[in-house]
Amino acid sequence: MSRIGKLPVTVPAGVEVTIDGQLVEVKGAKGALKRQFHPLVEIVRDEGDLRVKPREESKNAIALWGLSRSLLFNMVHGVSAGFTKVLEINGVGYRAELNGGTLKLALGFSHPVEFVLPEGVSGAVEKNTIVTLSSIDKELLGQTAATIRRYRPPEPYKGKGIKYSDEVIRRKVGKAGTK
Repeated sequence: MSRIGKLPVTVPAGVEVTIDGQLVEVKGAKGALKRQFHPLVEIVRDEGDLRVKPREESKNAIALWGLSRSLLFNMVHGVSAGFTKVLEINGVGYRAELNGGTLKLALGFSHPVEFVLPEGVSGAVEKNTIVTLSSIDKELLGQTAATIRRYRPPEPYKGKGIKYSDEVIRRKVGKAGTK
C-alpha cells in the first residue's frame, strides 16, 4: 500500500479539472497544465476530491500509484499557487543579470554564460546575486534551476558557486599549517 497514493488530492475553488481517460487537464488562475498518466493507474473524481487508484496489484502499479498522486497534486497546486525556486550566487565577481528571457551569468569564466529561460518559467534577479525562478510546472522549474546550478556548482572550500537558497554546503578545511 502506498501511503502517499492513498491520500486524496483536494481541488481548491477556482481550479477546474478535466479527466479524459488517462489525460488530465487542470486549469486555474495561474494557467493550465495537462499530462498523460500511465495506464496502470486510474484517476477518479470523488466528491470534489481527486483520487488515484492502481488498476492491478503489481509492483509497478503500486510504484506508479504514489508517483501519479504526487504529479497530480503538483499540477493542482501549480495552477492555483505556483512554485518558486531561489538560487544564490556566491563568489567575488559572480553576478547575474536578466534581459527579457535571457539570464546572463558572470561566473569566473573568460566569457559570460547566457541561459535562455524556457517558456513557462519566469525569473527575477535581486542584488545581482539572488535569482528567483517561478513557474506553475514544478518539474520544469526544478530542471531549469538544476541546469543553471550545473554551470558552477558550489565548491566545499570557499563556498563559491551557485546554490539553492535552502541548500547547506558542507565546508572543508584547507591545508593544515606546518608545525
